[in-house]
This record gives sequence, structure tokens and C-alpha cells, in this order.
Amino acid sequence: MSALDFLAKEKIWFDKPRYDEAEKRFYERMSSTSSTSQSTGELGANSILKDIARARENIQKSLAGSTSTSSNNATDQSEIISRINSLEHENQSLHKVVEDLRAALSKLESRVAVLEKSPAPVTPAPIIPVPYTNGTTVEQKSSVGDELQEDEDDDDLDLFGSDEDEEADRIKEQRLKEYAERKAKKPALIAKSSILLDVKPWDDETDMAKLEECVRSVEADGLLWGTSKLVPVGYGIKKLQIACVVEDDKVGTDLLEEEITKFEEYVQSVDVAAFNKI
Repeated sequence: MSALDFLAKEKIWFDKPRYDEAEKRFYERMSSTSSTSQSTGELGANSILKDIARARENIQKSLAGSTSTSSNNATDQSEIISRINSLEHENQSLHKVVEDLRAALSKLESRVAVLEKSPAPVTPAPIIPVPYTNGTTVEQKSSVGDELQEDEDDDDLDLFGSDEDEEADRIKEQRLKEYAERKAKKPALIAKSSILLDVKPWDDETDMAKLEECVRSVEADGLLWGTSKLVPVGYGIKKLQIACVVEDDKVGTDLLEEEITKFEEYVQSVDVAAFNKI
């Protein structure tokens, strides 16, 4: 095909306005694309700057937060230290209280040990009942009352009467004679005492019945044994507590202790728990 034929068939020159419009649109599109890309680039730069600003803000916040955290940590540490100091002070106080309690407890234990070793307190023995005194007490009271009555009668006597009154002198002499006779007929008062003895055995294996039998076997003029009982002393040991009535002029506590301690197989010691005059 020749060039002429080719140009004859080519229609571009006839549609040139269309091609020009298309070219214009193409360049417009290209320019809009470049402006879009430029605006897009600007937007990207702005977003990067915003990210950088945001990162800086976060860094500042983190720094501020770390500062506040360190201050809070310092405050917490000071509170912990103060609490530890208060706990140490309370611990020392508790240690002191515990030491005081231990000292008081040791003193109490020592006192209890001493009390357990010492004999139990003995109440004063009552006056021996009438069967052991054979009515002597009642007779003494009545005789003393009679004597007081006679003394009152004597007080009524006019010992300083007039010598001229012979009748009064005679009556006075008669009454004095009667008083002397009554005085001579009265039995002499016997001084008696009620004694409570503590008889201690050697150990808890001592036969207490045999010990009491030995004690009651002691006989003397003016000695009358009374009631008895076993009193716990400690560690299973019991002592014999026995009462007796003695005439003071005939029997004394020294004699009783000497006679009872002769039973060395059973008796360790004898103590006077109570002594009462009758």
C-alpha cells in the first residue's frame, strides 16, 4: 500500500477537534492528578507533624507522670518508714510488758512454793466442850459469881462504924467471921488451858493412825486429850492436829513436846498451834 492510500484512509485530520479536546482533557487530568498528589503530600506532611507533636506531648506526659509517680513513691516510702518506726516502738513496749509479766509470774511462783512448803494456817481452837472439862468451867463461873456477890455484900458492911455502937460492931464481927468461913470452904480455883498441837510426821508414808495412838498414849496428871483431825500440808503429807486440856500447874507445853517427840519413828516435830486460857 502506498503512502497516499494510507493518508487517504486516515481520518485523524478530519476529527482533529475531538483529538484536541481529548488531549486537553488528558492534560487537565494530569494536572489535577499532580495537584492531588501535591495536596496529598501536604496532607501527609501535616499528618507527620501532627504525629511528631503528639509524640512530643506523650513524652511530656510520661515525664510528668514519672515525676508524680516518683513523688508518690517517696510519699509512700516515708509513710512506710513512719509505720515501721511506730511498730518498732510498740514492739519495744510489748517486750517491756512481757518482761514485767514474767517477773511478776516468777515472784508469784516463788511465793506459792513458799506457801506450799509452810504449814497451813490454823484457826484458834475453840474452848473444849463440857465433856472434856467435866463441868469445871460451869462450876468456876458459878463460884466466881458467888464470890462477886459476897464481895458486894461485904461492901455493904459498915467497917468504919462508931465504936459506941456495940451492936454494929458485933454484927460486923459476925459477918466477917461468916465470910471467912465461906471463903475457907470454897475449893481453890484450878487454872486450866486449852492447847492445840500440830504433830508433823516424817513423810507421806508414815502411819498416821499409829502416830495418833502414840500421841494419845502420853498420860499425865492434869492432862486430858480432846478431838483430833488430819490437816494436809503439801505433797501428800498430812499433819495431826490434836486438842487437849491441861492444868497449868501440872502440865506445860514443854512437857508435851518432850513426851511426844520421844516417838522418833513417827514424829518429826511438834508445834503449838493455839493456846487459850480457860
